[in-house]
Amino acid sequence: MNPIQAIILGFIQGVTEWLPISSTGHLRIAEQLLGLTLPLLFDITLHVGTLVIVLFFFRKDVKLVLASLLNGDFKSENGKLLPLIIVGTVPTAIIGMVFSNTIETYFSSYLPIAAALITCGLVLYFSKTGSERKENITYMVALAIGTAQGIALIPGISRSGLTIAIALLLGVRRDNAFKFSFLLSVPAVIGALGLTLYEQHEMLTLVGVSWTEILVGVAVSLVISYFALKLLWKALAGKKFYLFAFYCWLIGAVLIALSLIGF
Repeated sequence: MNPIQAIILGFIQGVTEWLPISSTGHLRIAEQLLGLTLPLLFDITLHVGTLVIVLFFFRKDVKLVLASLLNGDFKSENGKLLPLIIVGTVPTAIIGMVFSNTIETYFSSYLPIAAALITCGLVLYFSKTGSERKENITYMVALAIGTAQGIALIPGISRSGLTIAIALLLGVRRDNAFKFSFLLSVPAVIGALGLTLYEQHEMLTLVGVSWTEILVGVAVSLVISYFALKLLWKALAGKKFYLFAFYCWLIGAVLIALSLIGF
């Protein structure tokens, strides 16, 4: 890997992590096109940049949630978020621990990623039928959103896309769906980074990835992801979230075509 390749992958991560088009799927495709064989740890490391942006973007909410935790207040609107995030994190953690290796094995080529993108597109498209009748997120809804986040470990399934789409389909207001989806990503990214770092801490050096490439990739991802997150909120607020389905279908069709011609 060289710094130019790190910039390309960091840019892709920054754009696709928050837009509902699957960052992992795009990184897998890009790595193949660039002739790179990278461990999962590099992809997870790029999430550090996007994690920083989430904490910055939702800094007021994070501060209020932490304040509620310190005060032992779990009855206010912000106080209720913490147990909901914990409930949502449980299925994500279980799916990750049980199926991560299987997912890594079977979703490494164009065809399965294409199938996942097309499936993701279907969920995104039908999210426009959500009624937004629920003012608050319940524990059952948090569990469903957390399960969706776990399923989004599959390359081609967007984490932000699936979690927000499921929330909308379950009747959650789009502003609450947006906020909860990204607050729920914080423990998921931290947990994935810690676990993968423990399992693969020597692999980046073995495949020739230095701290220069890591820092360049993370920095680019951080900058780009800020604008991608604002774009996602603009699309969601304007009720155009479902339109990302067409992009997923297009990329899925291209990957199927490439697979059929043996690319």
